[in-house]
Amino acid sequence: MFSGLIISILSLTKHAQEPLNIYILTGQLYNRHQQFQALTDDHAAFLNQLVKRENVDSGVTKIDITTQFEADLPKANINTLFTPYSMLRLYSDLVPQFSDRILYLDADVVCRRPFEDFYHQSLAGTDFVGVLDHYGRWFFHHQLRAFDYINSGMLLMNLDMIRQDKLLARCREYCRKWPMIMPDQSAMNKLAKHKAFAPEKYNEQQDVQSDTVFQHFSTRWKLWPIVHTVSVKPWEVDKVHQQLHLHEYDDILAEYQEIMAELDAEGELKTE
Repeated sequence: MFSGLIISILSLTKHAQEPLNIYILTGQLYNRHQQFQALTDDHAAFLNQLVKRENVDSGVTKIDITTQFEADLPKANINTLFTPYSMLRLYSDLVPQFSDRILYLDADVVCRRPFEDFYHQSLAGTDFVGVLDHYGRWFFHHQLRAFDYINSGMLLMNLDMIRQDKLLARCREYCRKWPMIMPDQSAMNKLAKHKAFAPEKYNEQQDVQSDTVFQHFSTRWKLWPIVHTVSVKPWEVDKVHQQLHLHEYDDILAEYQEIMAELDAEGELKTE
């Protein structure tokens, strides 16, 4: 995730018009498949220096929520194909450092255009704002509208309202009891009664468009020559170029590669 965080931060600082307060949720987590290591203080300090290159008023804060996670384990979904980190967003209401408004981004989301207007929109009467899941919209349905299944990789969250109506607390309880294919995402979609829908440009899950603000490097389905999935992450630079034929972020990816080469040469931070 360290590689993803570097690229994401570089993209955010390129387009941000205001200081950025970036919070990274991490923890010492485990399931029956693997033991996962939390982001270290050294990694967080490096990312904090990185964001300050563009604006000294910006900053990165690491928040370890191992204790909160272990106190309320999503037992029915701890051993899914997704790592336990995919469910950390469901603990956001328990983080006192978080303001009433948080823009949540997965580590494989890259910013392409300024986003302040989206961030500052009215959230009155809304738990969160998100974009329809590219594939899930066709298979999952929880409300009266034709398509209502939101992708959780980008969420503008109204934590003030969420703390009042206990949406995330109810999602955690649901994840304790009911196994799901995409646990955090499905729980939020099923239980949220006050969600708002944003245009695809705020969480583009396929090919970049002229108005794309955030591009999410999520898994895609390909039909040729046989049906298969393709999963390319932004830090897999050669695959981004060769498989996705994408050069939109070459300046950011070049800077990322320079940073990683310097870190490997110095040997001060483990980057894998």
